[in-house]
Amino acid sequence: MDPAPLTVETADRYPLAARLHAATGQPRAVALIVPAMAVPKEFYAPLGAWLAGNRFDVLTFDFRGMGESAPESLRGFDADVLTWARQDCAAMLAAARARAAGRPVVWIGHSLGGQILPMTPGSESLAAAVTIASGVGYWRENAYPLRLYSWFLWFFAAPVATALCGYFPGRALGMVGDLPKGVIGQWSRWCRHPEYAVGVEGEAMRDLYRRVTLPLLSLSFTDDEYMSERNVAVLHGFYRNAGRDMRRIAPRDLGLRRIGHFGFFRPQAGERLWPSLLAWLDPSISAGRASS
Repeated sequence: MDPAPLTVETADRYPLAARLHAATGQPRAVALIVPAMAVPKEFYAPLGAWLAGNRFDVLTFDFRGMGESAPESLRGFDADVLTWARQDCAAMLAAARARAAGRPVVWIGHSLGGQILPMTPGSESLAAAVTIASGVGYWRENAYPLRLYSWFLWFFAAPVATALCGYFPGRALGMVGDLPKGVIGQWSRWCRHPEYAVGVEGEAMRDLYRRVTLPLLSLSFTDDEYMSERNVAVLHGFYRNAGRDMRRIAPRDLGLRRIGHFGFFRPQAGERLWPSLLAWLDPSISAGRASS
């Protein structure tokens, strides 16, 4: 079945474009897929359809300023990454809980989506969370040769282009994608610090990560062109009280030529990877840690 279009309104009354992949048969849980930076919800449709076929209701969405949630122009558009977490993710999580009607809700976060879980009000109600290709974005620990690209992005391209345009014209530059001024500014500050958001935002942010106690699966990949093994480890070190299951996967071990930062969500790799995701989620769903 094609996903159903939805509009989810945030607490500050911003309309988010979303999609529902409805479960085939009686749904047993709801999965919220939280996107990576500048990645549209349509990219996650193959995984959403597959999970729906395994009796999950699945919600995908675009952050404000992204995809179908973007205004006509990003010039002067007011949003940062914390807005995405505190407003957009919170609204989507509330929509997931409403859809769940007491059934478990799980969080599947790609890259940025795995970083901002603790910043999202209501995340304590989740049954489980999965981070995919998620780590801190500290530029000196980026996988090589991304390190050189990151230096140019954070210390030249982002500040200069944003000052000139009033937003980051990443699409024209072939770098990340178009981003609101507040998003690129905050993300840039985080990526220039060894402890990323925790280092910039301080102890209150560190405490948010400490409060996460749910089961947490981390899937990272040896050929990830964005996330080094160290950056993955640093992020998940902040989740010190979660029930962490850290899995670093080499494509050749699964008979795959490549996975990288985005391959998990593509059907070619998904045939080998998605069943293990479902097997890990099953105990949390069966335990019935329901949404409230």
